[in-house]
Amino acid sequence: MIEILNAAELDRARVSGRLVGDILHALKARCRVGTNLLELDGWTKEMILDAGAFSCYVDYAPSFGRGPFGYYICTGVNDAVLHGMPHDYRLADGDLLTLDLAIVKDGIAADAAISFIVGTARAPEDAAMIDATERALAAAIEIAGPGVRLGDLSHTIGRVLSEAGYLINLEFGGHGIGSTMHQDPHIANDGRPGRGYTLRSGLLLALEPWVMADTDRLVTDPHDGWTLRSATGCRTAHSEHTIAITETGAEILTLPSTHTT
Repeated sequence: MIEILNAAELDRARVSGRLVGDILHALKARCRVGTNLLELDGWTKEMILDAGAFSCYVDYAPSFGRGPFGYYICTGVNDAVLHGMPHDYRLADGDLLTLDLAIVKDGIAADAAISFIVGTARAPEDAAMIDATERALAAAIEIAGPGVRLGDLSHTIGRVLSEAGYLINLEFGGHGIGSTMHQDPHIANDGRPGRGYTLRSGLLLALEPWVMADTDRLVTDPHDGWTLRSATGCRTAHSEHTIAITETGAEILTLPSTHTT
């Protein structure tokens, strides 16, 4: 299903997106060496419920997970890049943390992810990897607009990531979003320009470039049945925004209220 939102629905999407951005911003500010991943989940639950919103993750039970997920946020540490299940772990100095959050408020979903170093950044390659995902995301948003093809977005993301030296996994990528978290179309993180669905005003997309330092293979954590890790144990990074296609381009919905242009 591909949804095209009307003006009133887009206004509600802006509220949902800003809430996601604000929660991620608040969580990043709270992350310290020694913070427990379960504390992060508890804080997330509190902020979601206080805002009158709902988690997309608690009851999420797709075919690839040992579901339901049961938590309010995905917390990926170091080699965990997608679907990171919170557990009893205290963040260590230099950990590379990814927070991925999706909520529904007033019937419209929004989804975003950020990666950052906790405490002291020791390895410049970590910062470079995070930067590559952020640049790929920004490049795709820059070209998004009515008449652009999905393949153009995928190609743009893939070009930035591959030029930065990373292998690209095509199993998981971006997606349509609207009244539910995951909708058509699928947006691979590499592809051929000029191919695929033509973007229209009112379409919401969650774009999410992610990479692993030295591999394109994922493995599922055997203990929780959810967390996707790099097959080699290498570090990972993931950046995501929900955007709305407008008459003139694309609007980023998941920026925090504190963001200034």
